Amino acid sequence: MKADNDNGPRLMAPKEAALATSLSRPLLTLMAAEGHFPTPVRLGERRIAFVRSEVDAWIDARIAARAA
Repeated sequence: MKADNDNGPRLMAPKEAALATSLSRPLLTLMAAEGHFPTPVRLGERRIAFVRSEVDAWIDARIAARAA
């Protein structure tokens, strides 16, 4: 778990989100479109990024769900 005062980058590239989740970039895009993964932030016409805290929360929820 990260500290609340973490000064790391708030956004993560799709490649980084894919590495963090062990899922492919195309699958993350599809899941986000279907509402099953955090929606990315559009940074430019051809550039998106995911909010790191939302991706971390999604991962934490998957981990918590396995114990249920």
